[in-house]
Amino acid sequence: MAFEGLTERLQKAMEKLRRKPKVTEADLRETMREIRLALLEADVNFTVVKDFVKTVREKAVGAEVLKGLNPAQQIVKIVNDELTKLMGEEAVPLNKAAHIPTVIMMVGLQGAGKTTTAGKLALRLKNEDHARPMFIAADVYRPAAITQLQQVADQIDVPVFEKGTDVDPVEIVREGMEVAKQNHNDYVIIDTAGRLQIDEQLMDELANIKELVNPDEILLVIDSMTGQNAVNTAQGFDDKLDITGVILTKLDGDTRGGAAMSIRAVTGKPIKFVGEGEKMADLDVFHPDRMASRILGMGDMMTLIEKAQKNFDEEQAQETMDKMRENTFDYNDFLAQMDQVTKMGPLENILKMMPGMANNPALKNINIDPKQFAHIKAIVLSMTPEERENPDLMNPSRRRRLAAGAGRPIVEVNRMIKQFNQMRKMMKQVTNGNMSGMQNLFGGQMPGGKMGQMAMNRMARKMKKDKAKRIKKLRKMRKK
Repeated sequence: MAFEGLTERLQKAMEKLRRKPKVTEADLRETMREIRLALLEADVNFTVVKDFVKTVREKAVGAEVLKGLNPAQQIVKIVNDELTKLMGEEAVPLNKAAHIPTVIMMVGLQGAGKTTTAGKLALRLKNEDHARPMFIAADVYRPAAITQLQQVADQIDVPVFEKGTDVDPVEIVREGMEVAKQNHNDYVIIDTAGRLQIDEQLMDELANIKELVNPDEILLVIDSMTGQNAVNTAQGFDDKLDITGVILTKLDGDTRGGAAMSIRAVTGKPIKFVGEGEKMADLDVFHPDRMASRILGMGDMMTLIEKAQKNFDEEQAQETMDKMRENTFDYNDFLAQMDQVTKMGPLENILKMMPGMANNPALKNINIDPKQFAHIKAIVLSMTPEERENPDLMNPSRRRRLAAGAGRPIVEVNRMIKQFNQMRKMMKQVTNGNMSGMQNLFGGQMPGGKMGQMAMNRMARKMKKDKAKRIKKLRKMRKK
């Protein structure tokens, strides 16, 4: 994630506060100094940092937080609230036209990922709104720009209107709009030209397209890895075009992430989406409160739950929970779960959404090779149907046969079986509301300290309530 360095610095600053029985004004000054340095190192705009630190300090002192109970926790809450406010408070939906088509104009510099992001947005509209989008290829300057858009469109089955590279872009957009109206497309996404830097010719062309179509959205696509330059780019495009929103790309890259925290404050325009991956489905709504939570190392359980709901079959998930509770979870279930988890994205990204896991030493530099899943799958598929249904059959001779069948070393087979058995035991405890299984997984220490413990306790209470409801329901059914 883009904010790992910042998260680590902020967590250390907050942890120092938590260890103190009383927090003095000197302690607060020291904490604010560390927060200021952490934000500046993350490439957050200097003026934004200055205002942020001043506001947090004033609120901590003004509310007499230092004299109250749990001052450290209250300061963490103030920092969390102010980070959320800095990035826009709440998610901002796409503007929608009163009558179709809704016109979205994609703008940005070359290399920001504009064409790919246009594809991701179109796929999202298809999947979430059951929309019928259409692309207009208005970049006639970059070599192979139209070909790239066509390739992206083919992947997601969306039509492209193009007239080649010898026609004026404004004329292409004019004709494309007529076709979209005839075909009753819900959305028109205009892929415009980019340059290596903002220049007058580019801006004039974009202004002419804007004047022609009066778009409902002008979305600026920005590469978050360009740091402070991203903010300057946003300011430049906004001055000339009055953009309606920003899409940040490459937020999963090796970047300091300051752009996400500065753009809203500097331009006043919302970040609407973020791209965190290379797949066409890797475009998420930007939630300032969730991002603030991630930056402070408190996880992002809401996004994790939403990802799970999108990719998991509810009936199958309930069946799996019952099997885990009854300890009848087998290798067939394991394969099905593995397939569903891989649909959610890279496992390291999923784990880092859990409270306290962003900088957990157990996950430091974790990089789970997708090939490992393929190897595990090969081992399970080498089992007989009887072995998959009864995991306790795995004696040494069967294990040797599996290793030969999957083409993997015997130590790898033994390790996979050991991990499966540990997981089965742990999940039986957890689904029955006993969190010691989860605690044992992290060497007796719950990730995220007190916050992680609180999150897990909430989960345990919910599981116990669900269990009580199910028992009550069963008893009623039996009485009938």
